[in-house]
Amino acid sequence: MNPLKGACIIGQSGGPTAVINASALGAIQSALQSEQVTRVLGAANGIEGVLKERLFDMAREDPGELELLKYTPASALGSCRYKMAAPSVDDTDYRRLLEIFRKYDVRYFFYNGGNDSMDTCNKISKFMQQSGYKCRVIGIPKTIDNDLHGTDHCPGFGSAAKFIATSCMEVHQDLRVYDKGRVTIVEIMGRHAGWLAGSAALATYAGAGPDLVYLPEVPFRMEEFWQDVDRIYRQNGSCMVAVSEGVQYADGRFVAESGDRDVFGHTQLGGLGAMLAESVKRQTGAKVRSIELSLLQRCASHVASKTDIDEAYMAGKAAVEAAVSGGEAIQTDGGAGVSAVRPMFVHFGAAVDLGTTTLAARLYDASGTCLASGGRMNPQSRWGADVISRIQASMDGAREEIAACVREGIAGLLRDLAEQAGIETQAIDGAVITGNTAMLYLLTASAPDALSRAPFEADRLFG
Repeated sequence: MNPLKGACIIGQSGGPTAVINASALGAIQSALQSEQVTRVLGAANGIEGVLKERLFDMAREDPGELELLKYTPASALGSCRYKMAAPSVDDTDYRRLLEIFRKYDVRYFFYNGGNDSMDTCNKISKFMQQSGYKCRVIGIPKTIDNDLHGTDHCPGFGSAAKFIATSCMEVHQDLRVYDKGRVTIVEIMGRHAGWLAGSAALATYAGAGPDLVYLPEVPFRMEEFWQDVDRIYRQNGSCMVAVSEGVQYADGRFVAESGDRDVFGHTQLGGLGAMLAESVKRQTGAKVRSIELSLLQRCASHVASKTDIDEAYMAGKAAVEAAVSGGEAIQTDGGAGVSAVRPMFVHFGAAVDLGTTTLAARLYDASGTCLASGGRMNPQSRWGADVISRIQASMDGAREEIAACVREGIAGLLRDLAEQAGIETQAIDGAVITGNTAMLYLLTASAPDALSRAPFEADRLFG
């Protein structure tokens, strides 16, 4: 639905991760293979590279070199921390983007990042819509903090968590080398979310981790901290602490607040571990050492999680597939954050349930009012009443025919709904289709080999 042909730009933004390049690879390879994408451009240093017209032609890169991205840390295309003003305040950047998009006939824009990057996607998408320029904007999720709105867990977090847990286990062993006790404080990233600091508890669960873990979600009380450390130190002869850089006092002040802010208005943090170590030394007289895991948390590809790598790659691949199949834009929730590869509509949108036996759908307007509902039989039944028969038929060569059949069935159902609502079918500018995994494979003409194996391991994601 809504076929759109043109070039795409892929950019990276914000702090890198051990697997962000796997997402870039998934998007690049999928775009290079798509008939809808005429040219694949990589943006040097994110949105700043687009504004400065610093673009790489990814088709000119050696395929073998591109494959290395899957296991390469940091942001290969280059990243940035650039805050775009709201178009209503200053639309200079947006008009420049529109100029670049028109020059290169860019109809797809993919931006790989966290909450601030998704905010950028949201602003660009709305400006392009208001300008009447057809461009599908998709956010590809990335953050080690694991706090991106709309995600169950986020690419980048798994590898960072694995590094933190592994490092804490190794430090725990080192603590017990000497007969003299020591307090060790490990400072871990995480401004507002305690997922990373919490992952240190995996080491404790395995029998060799921190005695105390402090998260930003729980108000920090310095006196209680001193008492807890002193109690465990005297009881065990040593004490290991894992603390999030974003721990806050009850009044909301960061313990490690420096007074400086970045371009997005975030308070700059730093030196928490050293500060706490000095205070513990004064209070207890114990020998204290602080360890800041720092950038290693987000770039330690030598212990990257395979699951994290695979999911990051699939997220990039799914973003392109969602865009070329008709996803109009990311969907925002009150501006606080956006969830990746989720289509939204401007005027009229349909919600379709793809069942084994029947197709059911509802038609909504932009206010969320249901205008019509209906259903019809799933025409795929000609290949069998059950999913197994259809998977077998797909494997026997009927894959494209099965997909085309149900797509036409959905199109017919949407025509019925439009007629009920008294609107033109062309006015439906967005649709969300849901169904079980097997039905989505059949809908998208995806190779069903993975469905025929046990245990099932997904080889793609559906956004």
